[in-house]
Amino acid sequence: MTTSRTALLIADIGGYTEYMGSHRLTLAHAEVNTARMLESIVHAARGFDLVEIEGDGAFLSRRAGQRDPDTTLADILQVAVAMHRAFHLEREYIVQNLCPCGGCRQARDLKLKFVAHVGDVATQSISGRSKLVGIDVILVHRLLKNSVEIPEYVLLTEDLYRADTPSLPDAVGEITPNLEGIGSVRAYFVDVADLDGVVSEAPKPSLRTRLGSTFSAVGRGLPYMVGTKKPRRAR
Repeated sequence: MTTSRTALLIADIGGYTEYMGSHRLTLAHAEVNTARMLESIVHAARGFDLVEIEGDGAFLSRRAGQRDPDTTLADILQVAVAMHRAFHLEREYIVQNLCPCGGCRQARDLKLKFVAHVGDVATQSISGRSKLVGIDVILVHRLLKNSVEIPEYVLLTEDLYRADTPSLPDAVGEITPNLEGIGSVRAYFVDVADLDGVVSEAPKPSLRTRLGSTFSAVGRGLPYMVGTKKPRRAR
């Protein structure tokens, strides 16, 4: 099994556990709204391939190294900012629809955080599906559980950070988590707002847009309401 140098990026929606409620309508619309936000995130990730949707997050990759010299830290940060903007815009459309359920109203509490790494990754075929494997894939997922206290950030492994530090703003934090099966690693984080400036308020949607968003939530939530689909519980 051959490996290739690959940039790995996980976009994870924070606050998902609290967001999921017990009422069927809230669960149905929370599921639908999460899917809408994930779709907007993936669409904004220009140049990255979607590896998998992982519950409330998206796992993406892009070839790096000599064959793809344009994959730099600056490129990764630019993509993260674009995904962050798309997430906030879609979240605003959801919050401004006319549905009063918790799955729509409480979407405003959701945040978006990123973990990025570059490493050697292999592709393995399992049951007809291609899957990325290797210690670097494990590492980037383990870093999702960390001690960073700011709600929206990009967390970078040392390999990625050292490769292109001029791309980062001055306010960079550092953590040294002890990852199960890997050991102590050094990682660096930056507030997304420092990359994109203060997140600007999304334009207020018109009544027509709000109605359209409401009907979309109702229509996409209908299979959950009638029991043909089951909402996922928070992991």
